[in-house]
Amino acid sequence: MELQDADGAMRGAPFVQSLERGLAVIRAFDGDHRQLTLSDVARRTGLPRAAARRFLHTLLELGYVRTDGRLFSLRPRVLDLGYAYLSSTSLPEIAQPHLEDLVARVHESCSVSVLDGADIVYVARVSTKRLMRVAISVGTRFPAYATSMGRVLLAARPPAERAAYLSTARLEPLTGSTVTDPARLADLLVEVADQGFALLDQELEEGLRSIAVPVRDATGEVVAAMNVSASARRTPEAIRADLLPPLRQAAREIESDLRRPA
Repeated sequence: MELQDADGAMRGAPFVQSLERGLAVIRAFDGDHRQLTLSDVARRTGLPRAAARRFLHTLLELGYVRTDGRLFSLRPRVLDLGYAYLSSTSLPEIAQPHLEDLVARVHESCSVSVLDGADIVYVARVSTKRLMRVAISVGTRFPAYATSMGRVLLAARPPAERAAYLSTARLEPLTGSTVTDPARLADLLVEVADQGFALLDQELEEGLRSIAVPVRDATGEVVAAMNVSASARRTPEAIRADLLPPLRQAAREIESDLRRPA
């Protein structure tokens, strides 16, 4: 038996809709919405107020949410959910010292991320100076289409998966340089797959350029992407010449460590 959710997607009989809705309530909070009223949560999740109230009070009892009687906000215990993922994979632990070495060499911020749906999620990062308006840390999410690491991760997916992504993704202009045409983005992903790196020029934020390469596991599958971000004062040519070689070397070292038996 299959069930149809609110978006029209078919779900198998084992699917637990109440769990999906509870997680949606948690995801309603983000950096721009740190405190929400009951009405806010209902609106952002599409849940009836009565259902949103039940989920919020369940999360309150479990220690994941706090409230002053009107406004709700997440409590630090929510971090346990992310830590369960981080502690179950060796990638962040393996990548961290290589990021630190790379930052010491290039004097720019470096990160590793994985693909989660239409977003990238940062799983390791070492920063030097604040280049973006938004503070980036482990767990930060950005839309994949507008990031160098996202382009690398999307380019690594099979053509059918790329086509499915391009047919459903909301390609919104984050800056005047953001590529929002699906056909153009499709061509760029083919180019990234061919050349083995992605260089983005101020598509995520004005004044920021970044370059990324894939990180592969022992089977050769791309499991993550690694990037270096720099001020737009560095030209694309200088980024390719100065940052791409050490970035590729660091990615190879991470891959070598990933192949070693635990």
